[in-house]
Amino acid sequence: MGTCASILYPKLEINNRNQSSTAKVIHSVDGKLQEFRQPITASHVLSDHPDTFFLCSSENMFVNWHVPHVSGDEELEPGQIYFIMPVSKSFKPLSLQELCLLAVKASSAIEQSSEMEKKKVGKTMSFGRLGNSLRRNQKLEGC
Repeated sequence: MGTCASILYPKLEINNRNQSSTAKVIHSVDGKLQEFRQPITASHVLSDHPDTFFLCSSENMFVNWHVPHVSGDEELEPGQIYFIMPVSKSFKPLSLQELCLLAVKASSAIEQSSEMEKKKVGKTMSFGRLGNSLRRNQKLEGC
């Protein structure tokens, strides 16, 4: 008694291996997403505007803390989310509202990218714990 279990239902999704194998860079100003499949350094990502913007990792962003810059020679990690932020944002601690806004921008950009990928690849569904992917038009044996 008192024990409770919840069931997590798998949702429709494209093959996440494709998405997580990229380093994702979100432009904090306009929410634009760039994905990099090949190794790339922070300085290369910022080459168009190195003096007015900086790159930061979502892993190191905390409320009421200054946002640390990713070093120019640091390679972006696949599966990680980064933000391009105006240099002016590095002078004051990140507020909860700002962090939430960045999370919404990232979520929206990644969702849009995912939907575009679905249209390109075709719809794939994940079933069960192991996440076996099946194309929608593939016949399921035993069903």
